[in-house]
Amino acid sequence: MEKVTIKNFLKKKGKDKIVMLTAYDYSITKILGRTQLDGILVGDSLGMAVLGYNSTLPVNMKDIIHHLKAVVNAKINQLIVADMPFLSYEYSSKAAIKNAGILVKHGADAIKLEGGKEISGKISKIVKAGIPVMGHIGLTPQRFLEIGGYKIVKDEAKLLEDAKALESAGVFSIVIENVYSEIAQKITREVNVPTICIGAGPFCDGQILVINDLLGLGEFTPYFAKKYLDLNNEILSAVNSFIDDVRNSKFPSKEYYRSLDN
Repeated sequence: MEKVTIKNFLKKKGKDKIVMLTAYDYSITKILGRTQLDGILVGDSLGMAVLGYNSTLPVNMKDIIHHLKAVVNAKINQLIVADMPFLSYEYSSKAAIKNAGILVKHGADAIKLEGGKEISGKISKIVKAGIPVMGHIGLTPQRFLEIGGYKIVKDEAKLLEDAKALESAGVFSIVIENVYSEIAQKITREVNVPTICIGAGPFCDGQILVINDLLGLGEFTPYFAKKYLDLNNEILSAVNSFIDDVRNSKFPSKEYYRSLDN
């Protein structure tokens, strides 16, 4: 598998499905690198999935950089996209370009930020600086306080306006989150860049999930996330078996240690 670029994403529009997952560490990323995934997102979802925050808002640039380095060290061929955390781009275009550039210098192939028409000017300037940008509309978790929670976004006219503004600003793809499938389908038809759904139905050009949801590692699984494994209980069972073996002197057995007579 050759290194995936944004051109590969653009070529798949309306043809082949784009498949992405989040990843936050070296070990998982090394496994994902052996698959045919198109891209890995070092998402600010790490705040909830890894750091135990109640939302993505506390995640900062240091957090993203720390986990981005681990993912980059796995040396995968998938496109690596890094999330711009809350308040890393809202303040000014200058700050947005600077922070996007920092993530690219640490190995990101592209960056993702949340918002529509209101941030299209900043996106345009980041793109002009030579940094590929993935957009994100619909439910934007960094704005859940303004939205009033993690709700399905229903305003079709605004979503279409936002998508077209992002396309005009130069994004190479758009994540659509927690939107009715019919609206996501219409957006996908109206824009010339690939759309990638999460909780927005099957009609986008691709799909993305949080790796913890797919593996069944979280305490809560969103309605739109299919749990392909139940690692939560698998890990619990394995650890309890280890505890029992140690306390009953079954581990370590002879094959797991060395002594002078063997």
